[in-house]
Amino acid sequence: MRCKVCGRDFPSLYHFKTADVCLGCYEGMTEEDRVKSAQPAKIFQMTTTAFTLDGYRIVRSLGVVRGITVRSRSVFGTIGASLQTIVGGNITLFSELCEQTRAEAFEMMVNHAVERGANAVIGVRYDATEVIQGATEVLCYGTAVVVEPIV
Repeated sequence: MRCKVCGRDFPSLYHFKTADVCLGCYEGMTEEDRVKSAQPAKIFQMTTTAFTLDGYRIVRSLGVVRGITVRSRSVFGTIGASLQTIVGGNITLFSELCEQTRAEAFEMMVNHAVERGANAVIGVRYDATEVIQGATEVLCYGTAVVVEPIV
């Protein structure tokens, strides 16, 4: 990724926290500037599970892009979730972990697409696999494409 403040390259791993700025620039920002920099890029609006985008035509396909993350709940979180199962209903500790994990995998996929020069991702899918007991891999993948509006 390239920092939109200083122009230096930075690992896309930090992009989840810092939006389009490097960690050094992000730490030097005021809270108001951090909020402004965290506005989603246009490509976040140009992702779909379909294989077409209404009003756009695919100019070029750039191949499969993916984001992978592996997560586990801490011992304390697991105990808390176990207590929630006694009462029944939504197990919020696990729901929050799942949502954060999916969001991180999605953002990594989008970053991968941006690095390849895409302005959209089509055919977005998720997959999850238990790597070891208590640790789950979440994969988000799709096809990176360059699209242009149909005139």
